[in-house]
Amino acid sequence: MAEQLDVEDRWPELFAPLDEEQRRAVLQSLANAWHEGWEPNREDVENLADRARGAIDQDEYLRRAHAAARRRATNQG
Repeated sequence: MAEQLDVEDRWPELFAPLDEEQRRAVLQSLANAWHEGWEPNREDVENLADRARGAIDQDEYLRRAHAAARRRATNQG
């Protein structure tokens, strides 16, 4: 695991459309997951940022998350 969570530095374009409250909420959610062992990837960050700014609804967010999990499981097995 990396020593610090650098998602905002790695993908600044994903945070640019967010207001300060949305940005903090996304970073807090990602930090919580990171402390539990999640490794940052662009797809997860993009999906959460899209959800936070209202570009997608909860159903679409969950659809994307499930699809990503299935792809990762397929690629690992």
